[in-house]
Amino acid sequence: MQNTVRLLSTLALKGAVLSLAARYQAEAGAGIDADFAPTVPLLGRLRAGETADVVILTREGLDGLRAEGAVVAESCVDLARSFVGLAVKAGAHHPDIATEPAFRAALLAARSVAYSGLGASGIFFAQLIERMGIAAEINARASIVRQGFTAERLLTGEADLAVQQISELKLVAGIEVVGPVPLHLQNPAVFSAGRMAASKNPVHADRLLKFLASPEVAPALRESGLEP
Repeated sequence: MQNTVRLLSTLALKGAVLSLAARYQAEAGAGIDADFAPTVPLLGRLRAGETADVVILTREGLDGLRAEGAVVAESCVDLARSFVGLAVKAGAHHPDIATEPAFRAALLAARSVAYSGLGASGIFFAQLIERMGIAAEINARASIVRQGFTAERLLTGEADLAVQQISELKLVAGIEVVGPVPLHLQNPAVFSAGRMAASKNPVHADRLLKFLASPEVAPALRESGLEP
C-alpha cells in the first residue's frame, strides 16, 4: 500500500523502530511494515530476491548491496553505533568485565555462554574468543543461537551469560545488562539504512530515512541501547 513503508532491519534496531513507529505514522501519515532478522540471513533473503522499501543493516552489509545496485547510493545514511555487551538473568551475580583479564575470567567461569551464530555480534564474539585463545573452551559448552535473542537462553537456564548487541539484549525482559565488552576489544558496529532500488514507495521510503536519521529521534535510539 502507498501509505505503508516495507522495512527489513537487523535485530539491533528492533527496539528503536518499534518505539518510533507510532510517532512516525502520526507525523508522516504512513505506517511501517517491519520485519527483523540477523544480518547474515537478512542479506541472504535480499540477495535471493526479497524486496522492501528500506533496509537497515551493518554499514558493511549495506555497502555491499549498494555496490550491487540493489540500494540507491545517495539515499544511504548512518543511523547509530552499537556496542556488544554481556547480560545475566535478573538477580544473578554481575561478573567483573571491566578489563580484558576480568572479562576472560568471567567467560571461562560461566557454565555456558550464549551468543549469536549468524548476527554481527556473534561473528565478532567468535573472532574475539579465537584471538583471546579461549575459543575451544567456550565453544565446548556454548549455547549458539541461530536466530533471535541470546538473552532468552538465560531465562531457560541454558546459559549463564549472554553476548549480543546491547540494544538486542535490552529487548528481553527478565535479564540485566552487565555492560559492554571492554571497549578496547571491539570496534562498534555502525548500522546504516538505505532505499532499495526496487522500492515501490520511494517518497515515503526517503521520508522514513530522513526521520530515522534526524536529531529528534536520537533520544529513542539511546534509550534502546544505541549511540546516535
